[in-house]
Amino acid sequence: MAVLMCLRWSAHEKAVGSLARKLGFTQVSLSSEVMPMIRAVPRGYTVCADAYLTPKIRQYLRGFTSGFRGGLKDVDVLFMQSDGGLTPMGQFCGSRAVLSGPAGGVVGYAVTSYSSTENKPVIGFDMGGTSTDVSRYAGQYEHVFEATTAGVTLQAPQLDINTVAAGGGSRLFFRSGMFVVGPESAGAHPGPACYRKGGPLTVTDANLALGRLLPAFFPRIFGPGENEPLSSEETMRHFRQLTKEINLFLSAQSQGGANGPGQARSSGAARGSKTEMSVEAVAMGFIRVANEAMCRPIRALTQAKGHDTSKHVLACFGGAGGQHACAIARALGMKTVFIHKYSGVLSAYGLALADVVEEVQEPCSLQYESRSFTELDRRVDLLSQRCQDTLRARGFNSSQIQTEVFLHLRYEGTDCALMVTATGYPGNPQSCRAGDFRSAFTKRYLKEFGFTIPDRPIMVDDIRIRGSGMSGIKSVTQTKSDCGPAKAATVTKCYFEDGYLDTSVYLWEELSCDHSIPGPAMIIDKNSTILVEPGCTAQLTEKGDVCISVETDSLCALGTELNAIQLSIFSHRFMSIAEQMGRVLQRTSISTNIKERLDFSCAVFGPDGGLVSNAPHIPVHLGAMQETVQYQIKALGSSLKEGDVILSNHPCAGGSHLPDLTVITPVFWRGVSGPVFFVASRGHHADIGGITPGSMPPHSKSLQEEGAVFISFKLVTGGVFQEQAVTEALMAPAQYPGCSGTRNLHDNLSDLRAQVAANQRGSLLVGELIDHYGLPVVQAYMGYIQSNAELAVRDMLKEFARRRQQQQTGSLEVESEDFMDDGTPIRLRVKINEQEGSAVFDFTGTGPEVWGNCNAPRAITLSALIYCLRCMVGQDIPLNQGCLAPIKVIIPPGSILQPSHSAAVVGGNVLTSQRVVDVIFRAFEVCAASQGCMNNVSFGSERSGYYETVAGGAGAGPGWHGRSGVHSHMTNTRITDPEILEKRYPVVLEQFSLRPGSGGAGQYRGGDGVIRKLLFREKVVLSVLTERRSTQPYGLNGGESGAAGLNLLHRADGRVLNVGAKTSVSLDPGDMFSLHTPGGGGYGKEEDGDEPQPSKRRRLNETFIERGSVFEYRRAQESV
Repeated sequence: MAVLMCLRWSAHEKAVGSLARKLGFTQVSLSSEVMPMIRAVPRGYTVCADAYLTPKIRQYLRGFTSGFRGGLKDVDVLFMQSDGGLTPMGQFCGSRAVLSGPAGGVVGYAVTSYSSTENKPVIGFDMGGTSTDVSRYAGQYEHVFEATTAGVTLQAPQLDINTVAAGGGSRLFFRSGMFVVGPESAGAHPGPACYRKGGPLTVTDANLALGRLLPAFFPRIFGPGENEPLSSEETMRHFRQLTKEINLFLSAQSQGGANGPGQARSSGAARGSKTEMSVEAVAMGFIRVANEAMCRPIRALTQAKGHDTSKHVLACFGGAGGQHACAIARALGMKTVFIHKYSGVLSAYGLALADVVEEVQEPCSLQYESRSFTELDRRVDLLSQRCQDTLRARGFNSSQIQTEVFLHLRYEGTDCALMVTATGYPGNPQSCRAGDFRSAFTKRYLKEFGFTIPDRPIMVDDIRIRGSGMSGIKSVTQTKSDCGPAKAATVTKCYFEDGYLDTSVYLWEELSCDHSIPGPAMIIDKNSTILVEPGCTAQLTEKGDVCISVETDSLCALGTELNAIQLSIFSHRFMSIAEQMGRVLQRTSISTNIKERLDFSCAVFGPDGGLVSNAPHIPVHLGAMQETVQYQIKALGSSLKEGDVILSNHPCAGGSHLPDLTVITPVFWRGVSGPVFFVASRGHHADIGGITPGSMPPHSKSLQEEGAVFISFKLVTGGVFQEQAVTEALMAPAQYPGCSGTRNLHDNLSDLRAQVAANQRGSLLVGELIDHYGLPVVQAYMGYIQSNAELAVRDMLKEFARRRQQQQTGSLEVESEDFMDDGTPIRLRVKINEQEGSAVFDFTGTGPEVWGNCNAPRAITLSALIYCLRCMVGQDIPLNQGCLAPIKVIIPPGSILQPSHSAAVVGGNVLTSQRVVDVIFRAFEVCAASQGCMNNVSFGSERSGYYETVAGGAGAGPGWHGRSGVHSHMTNTRITDPEILEKRYPVVLEQFSLRPGSGGAGQYRGGDGVIRKLLFREKVVLSVLTERRSTQPYGLNGGESGAAGLNLLHRADGRVLNVGAKTSVSLDPGDMFSLHTPGGGGYGKEEDGDEPQPSKRRRLNETFIERGSVFEYRRAQESV
């Protein structure tokens, strides 16, 4: 159980726990004991997981010990925990056990691969049959203290292990002209096709088809009876069928017959492609795509913390890792691959090398300053003594015990806390006795984020002590020496980029430490196969491990004709550039919105301003940034020079709303007069002036009331940041009555510099890509990637048209209409051309510009349209300009969807965008309406300000009920944790619950909205910007509408007031705001609920379960 604020007063939680035990509950988990860290939601998840898993673990342990004489009563049995430390069997609990298996592998490679003399950091690459895990070690284990596994957020110390792919079981697909690997997995059952159990093609099959796996060296454990060898025949049969499909597609594309008339760009791009691929070329293509897909998260893991990926050693283990190690290292620029002699079972080996660990932790709310050092030292001493006493009781003497002190530190007013150790920073008169944590914190902060905040106090959130009982066990095995050359067991044919090559096969057990093995070669033992690629050389170490020297990747001789394999690889490379830009922006920004809420997008654009890749996928930014870049190309043209950077936010120039500032950098290339690419970053700035703090006024009537305006402002000229000019522009709104200039100039300037730095990183990466492939090739594949997205959208439109014709109406025109709360209609008519797979989206009939701020710039409608098309395609496609290539969009000028240049637009970005989505989905009968609102709530005073968006009900659809209490469509914002909210702001969260019955009835019910009640302890100004208060989210195909929302104000004197959809009101202490959010619409007639529903066959192991800091970062960014 978890009680709110129990870390300040745990007696209530303990009292409830005592009652539960008296009532007969055998397992009682209390959050204040399981993980005493602030933040109620993840702590609640953690204690629930602990209460569920710990009894299961104890049940297993009873069965395990019962098989031994005496039940192992006097035997010291240890189990690995998620943090990489061992714990006695009696202390092993569910919340600390989730990653115990992968943690053993991290300990294994950390102890065996890292050299304390060379200090060269190591990337762990653990590729098995069903998952691929990536981690990093540089002399200390890297822990995270909050991570999500299988959708459950656990607040417990865990090694930062990132599951990035499905391993050898990753499934292979050919979709819309692109090679796709995963995320779907064949799992252990049925497994790959070669397992003889009816499984699909996987990465393992591709390696087998290329001769990189030899069935003769595998045990006969496959097939239904588990007594047969790997089946090369089954693998080749599947590959021949897939190769036939690929060649048919390429042949149709080359003849221009796939898309029909009027599509010169798409068909022309494919017309130059080679029309015949061999089975081996197809298999090799999937291997290359799989490798590139695994390289992306490795880059993200290292560069997120300011490390150079190429400066690492790749420690490879797991049964499938050795087949990909050389290619992965080469792609990442690494020079060395290390493979331990027990790499196939390194997780088990790591258990024997691990230390016994005891951790204690308690919350703290002290400022790190001299007045607090005495109290900090006292608490550190007490916790350290607890650790030491526990380890002594387990049989360790003082010489075997080490303790390490950690403080969970953050700058005041920020949420970005770091768990910091003072190792290497001894105590001094200006620090606490445990070490100079201020210096340790500022140095690490500078390393990870590129700056510090010297004038900001440092807060201590938690004190943590990690005590280790040193096992003293070391890996000291020696390998024999043999002066003769290595003897190959056999020679086989293996397929590489240059075709089949003779490849020597060596048995690991027969090699000695002085043997050097040039590639191509294979080294095989009982648990793994290592592929030494051409140009690489393997050497055995004295301990019998394999160390491979990897040659650097040479320049790629690639033509401009379409290659389906390279198309997939370039898609990953372009996306990687945008992702790395985002990492730089997040690291170097200073504001909470960008650094912690991750409210930004980074993107790469072609010379025409067309979107090539956008990461991450914040829906409301998707089409808008393209409009902004294309506006600058038209407005500035040839005046753009190298060293220029443009700033823009005006709606007429593709802006969404004024706080979203877009920074655009043209990329030039030698010998070319104009830009060859553009890179851009868009970030939400917390304040840029206007009539209210936060620049999100609920009652703005003109654009000038919403803050500073930039159309084509040169932020950097000739490489010089124009600080004075941009400062004047940010302060300019103060000239208008009732308005202020920006209220946070320092953060604005810092974040703008961070956006410039992110763009610079993108520009350099684009240059590296051009250096490697050549400008014509890179620009050609830019076009091919856009064509691929276009093809997927055309296929979806053709399929929809075919379904319509099968119905009685057979009409290829669909239309829909919905209304804003003020009665303004948003009307859409879609006309589809089945032959071309194209469509006209005509918003004629939509209401005029409104006297308010719900006007939505054209770019918002395009963003909503791209989002809807992506959802309806139903598969992972590149989100770029190609999505809109088959679409013609007609928006009447002067309407709410294309207002005048001076119209207020802040509500259009967060409210009208949702209504556009509802209208599009209604036309295509995709699903019922979701809540159709972001429920924007803000409050503040002269001392502080707070902003949140609140969830509601999602619409139901054919085959599913709507989810309750979630954000949907154009936003997915995470809300502030209740304990953080109440600790930092003058408010009490009285209620936050689902709103029963608010979802629309039907065969499939709409999701319920929520009720959120905020009781204020001080005078504040409350601002509310909402929709769906007078209109209801529609039901579909007979389903009922969801309930409308309601905004109530409970005055301290007992009055209850309906404050309406959009308001700003002064509140006194004791006043309470009650927000009732809309429910989602239902789908289908309720009486049809008893009819047999179409069964949806669920594939086993449909996708692998992602986890780790890279996943958490992307998940957080997609939650903006």
